[in-house]
Amino acid sequence: MKIENIIRRVLREEQEEKILKIPSLKFFNNDWSILQKFLESQGNPRYSIGGNLSLSEAKIETLGNLVRVEGNLDLYGNKSFQSLGNLEYVGGWLDLSHTPLSEKYTEDDIRKMVEVVGNVYLY
Repeated sequence: MKIENIIRRVLREEQEEKILKIPSLKFFNNDWSILQKFLESQGNPRYSIGGNLSLSEAKIETLGNLVRVEGNLDLYGNKSFQSLGNLEYVGGWLDLSHTPLSEKYTEDDIRKMVEVVGNVYLY
């Protein structure tokens, strides 16, 4: 293994250790605001969500310190949504259709900001 690959792996593992892993929003009664209050009590750490995350009807402007969603991320029709925050990875599809971001960015722009395994929906 090349030294560059070893360094990348070590840095990735170090970064991942500092990420709070939330198995599912279900642990917070599927309520984004309850999760946010919990995160505030923990000092607003970087965090990841396992599985799918649907925020179509949540009144949010940004994903804040959310860095990773293991499944699909659905923000369809969320008119108040303005920013992907610190999001780095989506393990499924990302739906930004009918959000302010869908009018502001192209699929290529989104993929430069976030690694999305599946499709990116903007319409």
